[in-house]
Amino acid sequence: MKITVNTRKPRNPLVAHAQFRRAGSHQPGGRSQRQQAGRSLKRELAQMKQHSP
Repeated sequence: MKITVNTRKPRNPLVAHAQFRRAGSHQPGGRSQRQQAGRSLKRELAQMKQHSP
């Protein structure tokens, strides 16, 4: 009995390089923006607490 292995079609080597080179967004991601917003909110609340009589 012969065993045959079907191989995939070879990938285009130029496409892989193009995908790695692809530029992303030039601004921070959503998670870091939420963290920064939370920190600034805590900072503002702390300032309000200090200035209240």
